Amino acid sequence: MSSEVRFATDTHVVLIPDGVTIRVPAGTTGWITQVLGGNTTVQLDTGRLVRVAAADVAAIGGEAPVQAKVEDGPTTPERIWDVLRTCYDPEIPHNIVDLGLVYEMGVGEGDAGLDVSIAMTLTAPGCGMGPVLVADVEAKVGALPGVASVKVDLVFDPPWGPERMSEASRLEMGMFW
Repeated sequence: MSSEVRFATDTHVVLIPDGVTIRVPAGTTGWITQVLGGNTTVQLDTGRLVRVAAADVAAIGGEAPVQAKVEDGPTTPERIWDVLRTCYDPEIPHNIVDLGLVYEMGVGEGDAGLDVSIAMTLTAPGCGMGPVLVADVEAKVGALPGVASVKVDLVFDPPWGPERMSEASRLEMGMFW
């Protein structure tokens, strides 16, 4: 992708892979490296990668994605998996399901609606983006009709490895074995 952008306003972004929120001053230049799941990854002129949230893309000349209308009908496990496929690692242009980061997903009936539990991991245990990915999953799954709660557990056993990726993702990234 790699189109040049200039921040029009001071903007809070998340450093990748640190997961720390910083303020990028207006006038800072950078290059878009990916736009996936509504968020934009930008390499700043300093060389650092940052994640610009969908709500803040106007600062770099983008348009906030139109929120898809939540269709009526039951929230099924298949529908939850589809939503999980809209959550992307900000460094790797693949969704968390195809990366093999989601180990388990369960749905139970609670008093107020559906209770969704998700066990997922990160590509590296020390990745600071864990809380950012968890918040993305919670927000997107929690927006589905009938979902009362979403509980995401970050687990590191078993450890993640590229063999957990979907075949399509491995092929696209050139990871053959």
